[in-house]
Amino acid sequence: MPIAHIILTSAIAVTLATTLLIVLRFRNILLVGEQPSSLMAFTAILFTSGLDVGLILFPLTEFPTYEAEAVYSFANPLAIEFGFWGFLVWGFYFLTTFYFCVIEPRLKLFEIGWVKLINNMVIIATCAFTGFLFFSYLPDYIKDIPEIVRYGLVAAVVLLAVVSSTDIRFVVWLSLGSFLLFLALIVAMLLHSNSGVDQLAISGRYLGEYFSNLHRFINPLSDYHAFYLFWWFAWSIMIGQFVARFVGGLKPWQLLVALLILPSIPIALWFSILYQIHVQEIVLTSILQTSMVLVGIIFVINSLDSLTRLYSENLNLTVERLGRLTYIGIHWILLFGLIMLYQFTPLKIEWIGMVVILIYACVYALVFKRWQLLKAA
Repeated sequence: MPIAHIILTSAIAVTLATTLLIVLRFRNILLVGEQPSSLMAFTAILFTSGLDVGLILFPLTEFPTYEAEAVYSFANPLAIEFGFWGFLVWGFYFLTTFYFCVIEPRLKLFEIGWVKLINNMVIIATCAFTGFLFFSYLPDYIKDIPEIVRYGLVAAVVLLAVVSSTDIRFVVWLSLGSFLLFLALIVAMLLHSNSGVDQLAISGRYLGEYFSNLHRFINPLSDYHAFYLFWWFAWSIMIGQFVARFVGGLKPWQLLVALLILPSIPIALWFSILYQIHVQEIVLTSILQTSMVLVGIIFVINSLDSLTRLYSENLNLTVERLGRLTYIGIHWILLFGLIMLYQFTPLKIEWIGMVVILIYACVYALVFKRWQLLKAA
């Protein structure tokens, strides 16, 4: 097994063990963020901030791979796809959301100079890398897109994300709106696929193969699966830091259940419909294809505005300090510039994920070192 896979598997095992310990040890405390929201709003913010265009467009291209490669033969392609995107991986966000609700306000480890610096470098790098992936895959999403339109669209997406990040209300409203648009897209695809109760019941049985093979998804099944797991790790600290402020009075076990189940329901339904379309070789209309791309673009904006809001607050590069126009100009130039620079670098999301795992290890060490202070607080 490659050393990167060993590190990744060990990190997953430690986070799962820590999650179990937290649920048992702190089962009676209430988690309340700085801006507590309803469970619906919290779920929408989490869902749209923690996902991007890949959720919308990747499955139809990945199902054939999971059918063809022997490493995935233990389960059907729908179960494999769900395993890459649903249920267990959302547990990463539980650990970081709990940390920023309960531990960080007491220990303030992310205010330590070097931790703060590395964390915000990761956020900015991941934010720009997300935009770069969108830029790279645009020709696959929109066939024969002219280069000038490709550059212009990415520039516009980054601009809209930065503008949205100027006010937390914009972030919340956009999250709720895009989540509702995603549900509407599910309904439209369901009607187009003519999937009835029988087909969805079959998909439910297919998804059961994920849960019966849950233990397999703790280890990287392949380099591609490792890519996904590193991606989840890369996002875990920043998303936990962002969504922790919206937790509205949940016990740890309730938060864990909410994170594992609520985002997984629409993901399971969406993947099930797409799998029926794949199996039946249904041709999508141009309107549906365009709708998928548009919803995917909104998801990208949601991801970028959340991360921009986060690192700008961490670094005190806020609207209040800089002024609205200066804020928009600085962050647009920074992010769009980095997206363009990524064309000339060999950066991989695996590297960012490895840095985040290192941050985890440092934070664990600092928490143990300051355990007495934590108990006293």
